[in-house]
Amino acid sequence: MSDEEGDVLPLFETKEAKGRLAYHLYAVSVAVGVCLICAYRLIHLPAPGVAGRWPWIGLFAAELWFSLYWFLTQFVRWNPVYRSTFKDRLSQRYEKSLPRVDIFVCTADPKIEPPIMVVNTVLSVMAYDYPPEKLSVYLSDDGGSVLTLYALLEASRFSKHWLPFCKKFRVEPRSPKAYFSVVHVPSRDDDPQLAKEWSTLKVQLRFRLLSSSPNISCN
Repeated sequence: MSDEEGDVLPLFETKEAKGRLAYHLYAVSVAVGVCLICAYRLIHLPAPGVAGRWPWIGLFAAELWFSLYWFLTQFVRWNPVYRSTFKDRLSQRYEKSLPRVDIFVCTADPKIEPPIMVVNTVLSVMAYDYPPEKLSVYLSDDGGSVLTLYALLEASRFSKHWLPFCKKFRVEPRSPKAYFSVVHVPSRDDDPQLAKEWSTLKVQLRFRLLSSSPNISCN
């Protein structure tokens, strides 16, 4: 492995489960008990012609079956591990080799699909954590609505502020309407810069995007 590859952060982390020693002791005790039961069944197997021979063999076969099943399950229980992925590191490692992505957002009727909902979808996909030069977003309006076109023009102006805000503060969710609906006003004591930009963006959202769809409000 080269020095450059060695400096790259891993894409996942593997951790071993706790309490493995206690489970190992428990599993070993159960295995000893199973072996003793099988030995007992074999040693005390009734002779041919003795009453109860076949029920004894039937019970022994059932116990062998369940013993085999228990031993097979120990392959996945003996040393359990938990893996955590780091999706944010994927672009750091493969940013230069990531493929180009085209995203199509389709709409047809501004009454059924309000323009505010459409442009919020467009803005959310534009804010993906993906190289912007490799991400293209297209809006297909089968209805040819002037209202949708006007909302998209306003969204393009709003995106000049919204996209840097998402990248700077790593906001979630990245749909403006969803974000301002679930995130309350940040405290100026904790992060005055975030609080200031948050308030500015919410005002712009109210007067730019929501003006194109009067039936939607942002409280």
